[in-house]
Amino acid sequence: MPIGSEQFRDALRHFPSGVTIVTILAPGEPPHGLTVSSFASVSPKPPLILVSIDHRASGHALLQQEGAVFAVNILAQDQMELSNRFAWVKDVDRFAAGRWATAVTGAPILEDAVAWLDCSLYAHYAAGTHTIYVGQVEASAVPHPDASPLLYWNRGYRQLKQ
Repeated sequence: MPIGSEQFRDALRHFPSGVTIVTILAPGEPPHGLTVSSFASVSPKPPLILVSIDHRASGHALLQQEGAVFAVNILAQDQMELSNRFAWVKDVDRFAAGRWATAVTGAPILEDAVAWLDCSLYAHYAAGTHTIYVGQVEASAVPHPDASPLLYWNRGYRQLKQ
Protein backbone atom coordinates (compact mmCIF):
# COMPACT_ATOMS: atom_id res chain seq x y z
CA MET A 1 0.00 0.00 0.00
CA PRO A 2 1.54 3.36 -1.02
CA ILE A 3 2.29 6.12 1.45
CA GLY A 4 0.08 9.23 1.66
CA SER A 5 0.79 12.29 -0.45
CA GLU A 6 1.76 14.44 2.57
CA GLN A 7 4.33 11.88 3.72
CA PHE A 8 5.60 11.66 0.14
CA ARG A 9 5.97 15.46 -0.15
CA ASP A 10 7.65 15.65 3.27
CA ALA A 11 10.34 13.19 2.18
CA LEU A 12 10.95 14.85 -1.20
CA ARG A 13 11.27 18.36 0.19
CA HIS A 14 14.66 17.25 1.50
CA PHE A 15 15.96 16.66 -2.03
CA PRO A 16 17.40 19.86 -3.55
CA SER A 17 16.64 20.59 -7.17
CA GLY A 18 17.47 23.25 -9.70
CA VAL A 19 14.82 25.75 -10.75
CA THR A 20 13.84 26.17 -14.37
CA ILE A 21 11.37 28.10 -16.46
CA VAL A 22 9.83 25.87 -19.10
CA THR A 23 8.66 27.91 -22.07
CA ILE A 24 6.15 26.47 -24.52
CA LEU A 25 5.13 27.36 -28.05
CA ALA A 26 2.10 25.59 -29.52
CA PRO A 27 0.76 26.28 -33.02
CA GLY A 28 -1.64 29.21 -33.08
CA GLU A 29 -1.04 30.08 -29.41
CA PRO A 30 1.01 32.85 -27.76
CA PRO A 31 4.18 31.75 -25.96
CA HIS A 32 3.64 30.43 -22.45
CA GLY A 33 5.93 29.66 -19.54
CA LEU A 34 5.90 28.17 -16.06
CA THR A 35 8.37 27.47 -13.27
CA VAL A 36 9.35 23.80 -13.01
CA SER A 37 11.76 22.03 -10.65
CA SER A 38 11.00 18.48 -11.86
CA PHE A 39 13.64 18.37 -14.60
CA ALA A 40 16.25 15.72 -15.43
CA SER A 41 18.49 14.40 -18.17
CA VAL A 42 17.39 11.13 -19.77
CA SER A 43 19.85 10.15 -22.51
CA PRO A 44 22.87 11.60 -24.34
CA LYS A 45 22.11 9.64 -27.57
CA PRO A 46 19.71 10.89 -28.66
CA PRO A 47 19.93 13.91 -26.36
CA LEU A 48 16.78 13.67 -24.24
CA ILE A 49 15.56 15.49 -21.13
CA LEU A 50 12.33 15.31 -19.14
CA VAL A 51 10.07 17.68 -17.28
CA SER A 52 7.14 16.64 -15.11
CA ILE A 53 4.13 18.97 -15.17
CA ASP A 54 0.97 18.81 -13.06
CA HIS A 55 -2.23 18.30 -15.05
CA ARG A 56 -3.67 21.45 -13.43
CA ALA A 57 -0.70 23.63 -14.38
CA SER A 58 -0.89 26.34 -16.94
CA GLY A 59 0.79 25.11 -20.07
CA HIS A 60 -0.01 21.44 -19.56
CA ALA A 61 -2.64 21.37 -22.31
CA LEU A 62 -0.41 23.36 -24.67
CA LEU A 63 2.30 20.70 -24.59
CA GLN A 64 -0.29 18.09 -25.58
CA GLN A 65 -0.91 19.87 -28.89
CA GLU A 66 0.53 18.50 -32.12
CA GLY A 67 3.62 20.51 -33.09
CA ALA A 68 4.24 21.99 -29.62
CA VAL A 69 7.86 22.73 -28.71
CA PHE A 70 9.45 23.80 -25.45
CA ALA A 71 12.64 25.08 -23.88
CA VAL A 72 14.07 24.53 -20.42
CA ASN A 73 15.78 27.63 -19.03
CA ILE A 74 18.03 26.92 -16.02
CA LEU A 75 17.83 29.87 -13.63
CA ALA A 76 20.68 31.61 -11.81
CA GLN A 77 20.54 32.32 -8.08
CA ASP A 78 19.74 36.00 -8.72
CA GLN A 79 16.58 35.12 -10.70
CA MET A 80 14.19 34.33 -7.82
CA GLU A 81 11.80 37.12 -8.82
CA LEU A 82 11.58 35.76 -12.36
CA SER A 83 10.92 32.28 -10.99
CA ASN A 84 8.10 33.65 -8.83
CA ARG A 85 6.66 35.59 -11.77
CA PHE A 86 6.33 32.38 -13.80
CA ALA A 87 5.10 30.37 -10.80
CA TRP A 88 2.56 32.62 -9.10
CA VAL A 89 1.82 35.84 -10.98
CA LYS A 90 -1.40 35.69 -13.00
CA ASP A 91 -2.97 38.01 -15.56
CA VAL A 92 0.29 39.70 -16.58
CA ASP A 93 2.69 39.25 -19.46
CA ARG A 94 5.19 36.95 -17.79
CA PHE A 95 7.66 37.58 -20.62
CA ALA A 96 7.74 41.34 -19.88
CA ALA A 97 10.51 40.59 -17.35
CA GLY A 98 13.84 39.13 -18.48
CA ARG A 99 15.59 39.22 -21.84
CA TRP A 100 14.01 36.72 -24.22
CA ALA A 101 15.02 35.44 -27.65
CA THR A 102 13.64 32.81 -30.00
CA ALA A 103 15.30 29.40 -30.21
CA VAL A 104 15.67 27.16 -33.27
CA THR A 105 12.28 25.51 -32.63
CA GLY A 106 10.56 28.85 -32.00
CA ALA A 107 10.32 28.42 -28.22
CA PRO A 108 11.31 31.42 -26.09
CA ILE A 109 14.74 31.21 -24.43
CA LEU A 110 15.99 33.34 -21.56
CA GLU A 111 19.20 35.06 -22.63
CA ASP A 112 20.24 35.54 -18.98
CA ALA A 113 19.75 31.89 -18.00
CA VAL A 114 22.69 29.86 -16.75
CA ALA A 115 21.88 27.48 -19.62
CA TRP A 116 18.95 26.62 -21.88
CA LEU A 117 17.85 23.57 -23.86
CA ASP A 118 15.54 23.93 -26.86
CA CYS A 119 13.38 20.83 -27.39
CA SER A 120 10.96 19.15 -29.71
CA LEU A 121 8.45 16.85 -28.02
CA TYR A 122 9.79 13.28 -28.18
CA ALA A 123 7.17 11.53 -26.00
CA HIS A 124 4.82 12.08 -23.09
CA TYR A 125 3.52 9.75 -20.41
CA ALA A 126 0.68 10.10 -17.92
CA ALA A 127 1.94 9.51 -14.38
CA GLY A 128 -0.58 10.07 -11.59
CA THR A 129 -1.31 13.79 -11.20
CA HIS A 130 1.43 14.73 -13.67
CA THR A 131 2.53 14.17 -17.24
CA ILE A 132 6.17 13.40 -17.96
CA TYR A 133 7.25 15.21 -21.12
CA VAL A 134 10.40 13.93 -22.81
CA GLY A 135 12.10 16.45 -25.06
CA GLN A 136 14.70 15.87 -27.73
CA VAL A 137 17.27 18.64 -27.43
CA GLU A 138 17.57 20.43 -30.77
CA ALA A 139 19.83 23.24 -29.54
CA SER A 140 21.41 24.37 -26.28
CA ALA A 141 23.69 27.05 -24.91
CA VAL A 142 25.37 28.02 -21.66
CA PRO A 143 25.31 31.84 -21.72
CA HIS A 144 26.53 32.20 -18.13
CA PRO A 145 28.79 29.24 -17.26
CA ASP A 146 30.14 30.86 -14.08
CA ALA A 147 26.73 31.77 -12.63
CA SER A 148 25.52 29.75 -9.65
CA PRO A 149 22.15 28.05 -10.17
CA LEU A 150 19.00 28.81 -8.24
CA LEU A 151 18.04 25.86 -6.01
CA TYR A 152 14.83 24.81 -4.30
CA TRP A 153 15.06 22.80 -1.06
CA ASN A 154 12.89 22.36 2.02
CA ARG A 155 10.10 24.55 0.62
CA GLY A 156 12.30 27.53 -0.19
CA TYR A 157 14.89 28.96 -2.57
CA ARG A 158 18.52 28.29 -1.71
CA GLN A 159 21.90 29.32 -3.03
CA LEU A 160 25.15 27.44 -3.35
CA LYS A 161 27.92 28.43 -0.97
CA GLN A 162 31.36 27.98 -2.45
